[in-house]
Amino acid sequence: MGLFDLLRRRGKGGRANGGLRGATDADTRHLDEWAATRRGVEAYVEPRTTVTETTVVLVAHDGEWTRRRIGSLGTAQQFGRKRSIPVYEVAKTGYPKRMREYTERQRILRRRQQTERDSQG
Repeated sequence: MGLFDLLRRRGKGGRANGGLRGATDADTRHLDEWAATRRGVEAYVEPRTTVTETTVVLVAHDGEWTRRRIGSLGTAQQFGRKRSIPVYEVAKTGYPKRMREYTERQRILRRRQQTERDSQG
């Protein structure tokens, strides 16, 4: 067996190819805690792909967001119902504008901080 055969048989984390890492209790805990500490939270479900399990992006009123594995659309819908969070399918609705705006604001802030550090050093 050659080196490439060995690499082909194992994916990241030692899993056999095709073995996606599913949602964990830690993923659900993170989503719970995140949603509980923000207001205006909505859930956007991203479909499973060949390399990524089904994920959910929680987006707060100000555009702040987080992403974790969720398992399935059904699981995401149960998560939303339990917490009174609306659930949308990204493939149908796209991401909210406020999420993109938040990401851009964060990028600008990081650049400013880097520029300040560069000018001080």
